[in-house]
Amino acid sequence: MTTPQLPLGLRAPPDQRLEAFEANDAVRSAVHACAVGGSRDWLYLAGPSGSGKTHLLLAACAEAAATGRRAAYLPLAAFAGRLADALAQQEAADLLCLDGLEAAAGHAADEEALFHFHNRARQGEGAVIYAARGNPADIGLRLPDLQTRLGQCVRLGIDPLDEAGRRRVLRQRASRRGLELDEAVLDYLLRRVDRDLASLTRLLDQLDRASLAAQRRITIPFLRQHL
Repeated sequence: MTTPQLPLGLRAPPDQRLEAFEANDAVRSAVHACAVGGSRDWLYLAGPSGSGKTHLLLAACAEAAATGRRAAYLPLAAFAGRLADALAQQEAADLLCLDGLEAAAGHAADEEALFHFHNRARQGEGAVIYAARGNPADIGLRLPDLQTRLGQCVRLGIDPLDEAGRRRVLRQRASRRGLELDEAVLDYLLRRVDRDLASLTRLLDQLDRASLAAQRRITIPFLRQHL
């Protein structure tokens, strides 16, 4: 399997740009600085599923690539049992984003690979952003030295959006697609579908296509017909 990479000059989809992420300014600033080489800090993003960690990693890669830096995104779950080879292919990256650290937890070879990669990469000029569902001590890692190394990163907690935040994001993403969602439609969506942003964004894309095909606005009767 080829390691997913973001080629130089990639333009991120509007939904996955850094400025589109609903978070405090400190999170966006830290991720931006790491992505473009404005900081030597490595980052560790900790937050539950659906909190936007993958969004931040992909946005960071796109920002790095836009400045001519070589960036790569590595979802650890896709490389279970062979993480050493995947990491070795990316050691020349200016920015490497490692998503889902918990996928390596409990796998001795993968934990060892992460530990040695971290030590080697620290000797170079590149930056790394890790992301996991919890802090290093809370995701089941068995290698104490790896926990220690990860603990040296700047840790940023990512909280799931509250109701108002999800509503703002839905409205913004709908607007980018030329869709108008009134409050009743937003209420209907947030009550009846998966509430994580990835699911809601996929649903918006489906509704956009259906609305165009039917030449109809998105109303509650329209939603009842298509959901």
